[in-house]
Order: sequence, then structure tokens, then C-alpha cells
Amino acid sequence: MTARLFHRIGAIIILAWLSVSLAACSGFVKGGDNRHNIPLPAALVSALTAMGSSPGEGMVVRIFKKEEVLEVWKRTSSGQYKLFKTYEICSYSGDLGPKFKEGDRQSPEGFYTISPGLMNPKSAYYLAFNTGFPNKFDRAHGRTGSNLMVHGDCKSVGCYAMTDAGIAEIYALARETFKGGNPSFQLQIFPFRMTASNMAQHADSQHLDFWKNIKQGHDLFEVNKAPPAWDVCDKRYIFNAVANGPLNPLGPCPATAPNAALEAKMQADDATLSNALAARERQAAEEAAIKARGEAVSGFFSGIGNMFNSDANVAPVMSGQPAPQPQSPLPRS
Repeated sequence: MTARLFHRIGAIIILAWLSVSLAACSGFVKGGDNRHNIPLPAALVSALTAMGSSPGEGMVVRIFKKEEVLEVWKRTSSGQYKLFKTYEICSYSGDLGPKFKEGDRQSPEGFYTISPGLMNPKSAYYLAFNTGFPNKFDRAHGRTGSNLMVHGDCKSVGCYAMTDAGIAEIYALARETFKGGNPSFQLQIFPFRMTASNMAQHADSQHLDFWKNIKQGHDLFEVNKAPPAWDVCDKRYIFNAVANGPLNPLGPCPATAPNAALEAKMQADDATLSNALAARERQAAEEAAIKARGEAVSGFFSGIGNMFNSDANVAPVMSGQPAPQPQSPLPRS
């Protein structure tokens, strides 16, 4: 009886311990980790107020791969957006250019719409939001990939990795934007600062046409200081289209709203790019001509050298027989 009693008491103690342990784990998973609800630092709120904005106002996030920076822009009382803060990207994977397929370890480029459903408060990489890749443009081109994030932990496999402190602020800014009644915010991802000189520097890239396409959206934001409405038609991005409802990504494109400032900027940038390409072609032609002249001169002097050294490479004839003796001259008559 005593042994049986001790067994029962032991079983009760073990069950009680398991119950407490499981409750503790459950509490940790569901509510113990509150990093996604940490309030914005007072300094950030003050900075937003100073620029004529607030935590609940709309926002735009822009990423520039080459420069390894992420920008947060906030809408101000004027209705225009101003640059609020720039964060250093800790790590991204791949090269300049868009993502094509699952497993290529490439970070995406393009325009994406981030809604609350894409936020991940329980990310294994501290905090995260999904870029929404593949979007309408990506799918029209048959591109594949999943779980392409902006997250913390400074590790990347196709994602944009921030520091934990950086993603904590970015996540909180997005959270407050949603709380302010905004259904989404725009994410713009570019290979580099979309200046004419940078475009010219990468003019021989296979991605140039794609970059010219997304540069239109970049420039619209620069001119208007407001996120452009984007859609996809004819397998390309279109911005501020004059249309009712979503477009067919494979169908023809409608007209776009006229913008004189944008047209002037695009013409100036196109001229700069054309001049840069022409200068590059001239330089390539000059280098080819110099190389050809050098090869011609080298060939000329090589030919002359062969003429003077023509006997040097003639092998002597060896018969192995003794040389004939010279004959005595005949007597004169």
C-alpha cells in the first residue's frame, strides 16, 4: 500500500509539473513575446511631429540594392511624402537585377503592396514583413519564389536583412500606419539610385529595359512626392494609368495621366543616357582601332625580323662522310 501511495503521489506531482510547463510554453508562444507591439520610441514620434507627420500617416518604403539602404518616407500634412529615416541594409543576396525563380538566391526588384496580412510578428528573424513576391508583374513573366522578406537577424537568402533594432523601428512604423487607417503601404525596390549616370554605367546590362520601366515609377515619386498607382499590362509596369479597374497583365496598355515635369525629366535623362552610350561606343571603337594598329605594327616588325634571321633557323646538313680534298691546280701551258 505504501509503495502504491508513493507512486500515485509521484504521478500527481509529474502531471502537475507538466501542466505548469505546458501552460508556461503556451503563454510564451501566444503572449509572452511582445516585440511586435513595442511602442515607437518617443524620439521618433517627436521627429514625425517636427516634419509635419504622425505615426498613423501613410508611408512608403524604398530599397536601393547597390547603396544598401532602406528609406522610410512618411506623408505630411501637405499631402506630400518626405524622407523620414534611412536604415542601412545589413545583408542581401544575389546581384543587381530582379529575381527569376525559386532557389536562385536573388533578392527581388520592382513595386510591391504591403498589407497587414504580410506582416510577420513571430518571425524567426526577429520581425519581418513579406515583400509580396511574386506580384502581378512577376507572375506575368513566370517568375517563382516564396517567403521573400524584409527581416532582422542580418542574414539573407534572397531577402533584405536589417539589424534587429532597425527592423523593430520599421515594423513599428508600418504597424502604426495600419492603425491610422491605411490599408497598405508601397514597397519600391531598385538596383541602385535611378540617376541617368547610374543607368549609363549599367547600360550594357541585360536588365536595362526592366530598369527603364521601373525608373518611370521611381521618377514619378521623385516628381510628385507621392506613391504612384501601379499596375501591369503588356507584361510591363504602368504607372498612374487612366483605366477603370485592374488591367490584364498580358493585354494592351491604356493611356497614362500626363505629367509635364515627368516628361521633362525623362527626356533629360534619356539624352544623358544616349550621350553616355554614344561616348562608350566611341571609346570602344577607339580602343579597337588602337589595338588593331598595335597588332599591325607588331606584325610588320616581326616580318622584318624574320627576313634578317631567315638563315638562323636552317638546320645544317650532316652526311657523316669526310669532306672531299681540294684538287691541285692544273699547270699552265
